[in-house]
Amino acid sequence: MIQRQSSTSSARFGLSKSKITMFEQCPKRLWLSVHRPDMAEQDDGAEARFATGHEVGAVACALLPDGVMIEAEPDLAAALAATRALLDTGHDRPIFEATLQHDGVLVRIDVLEPDGSGGWHMAEVKSSTKAKDYHVGDLATQLWVARNAGVPISSAAIRHIDSSFVLEREGELDGLFADTDLSAVAEPIIAGRSETVAAARATLAGAEPATVPGDHCDAPFPCEFGGYCHVALPARPKWPVTVLPHGGGKRWIEQGIDDLFAVDPTALTNAIHARVHRATLSGEVYHDVEGARAAMADWAFPRTWLDFETIGFAVPRWIGTRPYQQVPFQFSAHVEAADGAIVHREFLNLDGGDPRRPCAEALIEMVPPSGAVIAYNASFERGRIMELAAAFPDLAAALEAIAGRIVDLLPVTRANWYHRDQRGSWSIKAVLPTIAAEMDYAGLEVKDGGSAQEAYVEAIAVGTTLARRVALDAALRAYCGRDTEAMIILARRLLAR
Repeated sequence: MIQRQSSTSSARFGLSKSKITMFEQCPKRLWLSVHRPDMAEQDDGAEARFATGHEVGAVACALLPDGVMIEAEPDLAAALAATRALLDTGHDRPIFEATLQHDGVLVRIDVLEPDGSGGWHMAEVKSSTKAKDYHVGDLATQLWVARNAGVPISSAAIRHIDSSFVLEREGELDGLFADTDLSAVAEPIIAGRSETVAAARATLAGAEPATVPGDHCDAPFPCEFGGYCHVALPARPKWPVTVLPHGGGKRWIEQGIDDLFAVDPTALTNAIHARVHRATLSGEVYHDVEGARAAMADWAFPRTWLDFETIGFAVPRWIGTRPYQQVPFQFSAHVEAADGAIVHREFLNLDGGDPRRPCAEALIEMVPPSGAVIAYNASFERGRIMELAAAFPDLAAALEAIAGRIVDLLPVTRANWYHRDQRGSWSIKAVLPTIAAEMDYAGLEVKDGGSAQEAYVEAIAVGTTLARRVALDAALRAYCGRDTEAMIILARRLLAR
């Protein structure tokens, strides 16, 4: 996970840890990555993940200040030589990106730490909050190479983020990581690594594998060649059984049925599945006006339609925050009076400082002291407000009062509205086009929560120009405001005959 770029491809040395991981997911993915990289689809989230990995890796190194980094420049041959020189001369300090090779497989080990008895503890740094099943294969490849390269490894672990860590003093990150030793779990995989490497090499030497797309296309990672592989398949039905929500299509696929139109409606025992099936086949919207009216009857005015945007850093930046804690930096609040008049209020903090207290104070100032506070998937907004209350005891009573008035538009929509174009989803971005197509998010610079986080990170970056920050400010306000405006329009449609 320690991310360092090199102009020298690992292909020069045959295989790498990542190539073997590709092979184990799908031989065709490995083959395409080497022979047809031009067919890979763009990964919109790759840059953000790389930035997170780079930051996490840098912190892991900084916590071992006496360590030595093996640079990838001028090339990996030099890195191999530099690593071997340290190991052969009795080096007794941590080594970062130790570069080793065996049987044409080259690995760069995030951290090697001397164990005090002549051996080494190996740590693979990950930005996740726990060790995952697919991490075992990564570690097994590194152990296999290290052992065969003559390096005495006494233990091997995934060094991951400890989610219980709380930043108490600025810059003090001791305790951010925890090691999960996977040495024993990796042994069966290590035993078969030679055969795996030989199979991967044979795959690369042969013709493109005829692997058929399946569940492996998304596990453990979404494959960047999915579009290429699926285009050769017979056309999928316009309305596949997978539009049945919550995995409802799985039982039908197991029976060889992939077209929702081929499903026997009398066999649908789940009411939501039956509703989706009926609306899809008929093209008629399911709309229970009376059900919606009953559900919203007690939502007192003034009604505040509320939506947060949050940021969750892997490495906490502000005192009192945890890794990946969702910290609100923005909210939109449309306040609706009983006569239908609406006032828009909003908060956005882009100064890079801890936005929690300004956000909490703005909530207390902008949200009326009475009336319903309406959110979409309200547990998220309620959770953020209660976290603010816990962080600022002097504001807790007012914040808890707001949280206590929160109601949720999502279950009301799920129970009383379905248009087949939602394709099994009740996210507000799926529902809104079926009610107000002109309010599509496609024309906005910031289109979803992920791009809102990316915009925030860019806006607070030191090198961002004033003009760009102003543009990002406007884009974030437009997006968050669209969310709360959309809720109002949706609610009015639910209530109208």
